[in-house]
Amino acid sequence: MLKKMYNKYIRITVGVSAFFTVNNHFSTDIYQGVGKRFLFPGLNCYSCPLARFSCPIGTIQSFIVIRNFPFYAIGFLAFLGITLGRVACGWICPFGFLQEFLYKIKTFKIQIPEKYNYSKFFVLFFLVILLPLFTFQPWFCKLCPQGGIEAGIPLVLLNSFIRLRVGWFFYVKISIVLVFISYSVLIKRPFCRFCCPLGAIYGLFNKFTFFKIMVDEKRCTECLACHNICPMDIEIFNVPDSIDCIRCGLCIKKCPTGALSFSYGFTTFKEKEVRVNNG
Repeated sequence: MLKKMYNKYIRITVGVSAFFTVNNHFSTDIYQGVGKRFLFPGLNCYSCPLARFSCPIGTIQSFIVIRNFPFYAIGFLAFLGITLGRVACGWICPFGFLQEFLYKIKTFKIQIPEKYNYSKFFVLFFLVILLPLFTFQPWFCKLCPQGGIEAGIPLVLLNSFIRLRVGWFFYVKISIVLVFISYSVLIKRPFCRFCCPLGAIYGLFNKFTFFKIMVDEKRCTECLACHNICPMDIEIFNVPDSIDCIRCGLCIKKCPTGALSFSYGFTTFKEKEVRVNNG
């Protein structure tokens, strides 16, 4: 029983622990100490009153705005991508967990074809690179719904100076937050699948990362149990190295025949061993 509860809540425990490890500056002022020189592997708004670490996408944009190449941020993301793939999205992203929770609300659901998942590369190119390059403004940070939740709303509520100067753009950002919250009830992790530039960067490494999901074709019956539980709506038995796989491990736990397993380098390990009843 304890093992079952551990398996069920381990991602939540890791996610909450990671969030409060890097977001524990309990003040109305934005922390600007030495911690902001370091990057959090997931989206983590610089302007969040709690934040002690920086966001990699925000850092990339800041360097683009001042016309410098973000060697540190790109190297940091490349290292994580090669060693762990898109694990950060599945284990420590608070906005990802929020979307998964909202999707559990009982209502009708919408399935979006996988081909639309590539739209996040347009967001990466247009909002993170191109617009900041020509307008000298970090446009993704201005519109990011996670930034709206972590920084925009708390700063307006806690800081009277900011609250008195709220303009139309704040309401645009809050509208974006509400749109993604609403869609998350109907669609599996819509922001992660269609808009997240950090997920797009990590996804580029999913085919080359050391950390993979392996499929035993002899055991796999293509029952779709993995697809049904996948928070990114992937048919993992067809594309185990999908750019959208967040390595959450839910498919491995759900597989009735034990056909799926994690592997790192040349070592394969399973969440659990399953004995197939042949009658």
